[in-house]
Amino acid sequence: MRKIIVLSMITLDGVMQAPGGPEEDISGGFEYGGWTAPYGDEVYGNVVQNELKPADYLLGRKTFEIWADYWPKHSDFWPGINDGTKYVLSKTMKKSDWKNSVFIESVEDIKKLKNSKGSNIQVWGSSELVQLLLKNDLVDELRLKIHPLTLGKGKKLFNDGTIPAAFTLTESIITSRGVIIASFKRAGEVKTGTVEA
Repeated sequence: MRKIIVLSMITLDGVMQAPGGPEEDISGGFEYGGWTAPYGDEVYGNVVQNELKPADYLLGRKTFEIWADYWPKHSDFWPGINDGTKYVLSKTMKKSDWKNSVFIESVEDIKKLKNSKGSNIQVWGSSELVQLLLKNDLVDELRLKIHPLTLGKGKKLFNDGTIPAAFTLTESIITSRGVIIASFKRAGEVKTGTVEA
């Protein structure tokens, strides 16, 4: 069985929209594109470089369209992106000129993919897809870069429909610019109790 790993840059209030640049995703009138730019440092860069090793990817259609327009022309920065298989969840898009792109249509297709043999599957961006995965308990790991700012509006990592689920912190670093980089793995059901005074 393959793991589904969600990698996301988020704000303190959970916004994940357009972290990389002003024109990345302006849907909904979003005007803060590129909000991660002031927070880079050597530690952050090293973590990102490690995450850019070749992998297979599960993407929503909107993220895929942004990537397909950008990454084939900039593969010197992310060499493995063109070779990795890009699984795209879409009911409208059926093909692409970008090599190694496979289109799927449903949660059942994602479950079949997860239960197949192969490398782990990374999910980048794709807010609606991430919420669908969280709603259906299909996320094995969360790798979050939590930035010290709030934006108040924009597409969020967690939204309505996320099921109650426990996670265990497996790794964490704080960068010189205050970004908390934390990895969590799925850890069963939520446990409750009474806090002793």
